[in-house]
Amino acid sequence: QVQLVESGGGLVQAGGSLRLSCAASGRTTSRHRMGWFRHAPGKEREFVACITWSGDSPYYANSVKGRFTISRDNAKNTVNLQMNDLKPEDTAVYYCAASTTYYYPLIKENEYNYWGQGTQVTVSS
Repeated sequence: QVQLVESGGGLVQAGGSLRLSCAASGRTTSRHRMGWFRHAPGKEREFVACITWSGDSPYYANSVKGRFTISRDNAKNTVNLQMNDLKPEDTAVYYCAASTTYYYPLIKENEYNYWGQGTQVTVSS
């Protein structure tokens, strides 16, 4: 089993920045693909970004490309999501997820095996 705990959410004004972190514990392996999803009220949970085990080839949803950056530190078992130029439409609960699947990129929920509990991000206009 893998446990994922997100942190770093909060309230920020439009144009501001936040950095989300995801701490992994349990039966962890640096070989997991990692991803971030978000769930806004009234919408389905959507893919945000994912990253390979080596940290190469980050992949982003078009809606966040150029504003968000995903990174990982395998020595610390953490995955981060730096979010810049935030917009009100970025408001959502953000989830970290881990996958043992070996193809890439992974943009569907059912491609991930483990999920965190989520952290709320609210962007005011």
